[in-house]
Amino acid sequence: MKLFGITGGIAMGKSTAGRLLSERGHPVIDTDDIARQIVEPGQPALQEIVLAFGLSLLDASGSLRRDELARIVFPDPNARQTLEAILHPRIREVWHREAAAWRLAGRPFGFVLIPLLFETNAAPEFDATICLACSEATQHQRLLARGWSPEHIGQRLAAQWPVQKKIEASRFVVWTDTTLEAHAEQLAHILAQF
Repeated sequence: MKLFGITGGIAMGKSTAGRLLSERGHPVIDTDDIARQIVEPGQPALQEIVLAFGLSLLDASGSLRRDELARIVFPDPNARQTLEAILHPRIREVWHREAAAWRLAGRPFGFVLIPLLFETNAAPEFDATICLACSEATQHQRLLARGWSPEHIGQRLAAQWPVQKKIEASRFVVWTDTTLEAHAEQLAHILAQF
């Protein structure tokens, strides 16, 4: 099985790529989804987050107040490092298990969507890395459409490698300032090489 790591800047098309690949029958796992699952009520990661950052991060039902956690960690590199130390090993363990299951099932390809692929030193675990990219203007437009403030956008972008650095480190680049059809064709062209 060829295992691909898909990365890129925020709002640059990772989820769309995952959907396009999934629609074509390829197994895909999104580490953002894993990150949400491992902090559900009763999960050890949630308990560790509360120990590190306080009970005020829980709502009345005992669920994580993700917006409040983001407000704390994105402006503070030390707080972000603490959170990443809690989440990243658990996230990696989940996608490792999933990839092992794909291998056992004899799947020809598998895809892991990892926004922080290079930042977490996960690149060596993949047969190839694909960076999804678009213009800065398009990215900004997409993030504003999500309701993010310019300050929020700046903090989130500062927490990741610049997209140009991700492009340079990746084996393949898919440009997403285009139609869905062109996006899908670029992915198909990459897979045809394997």
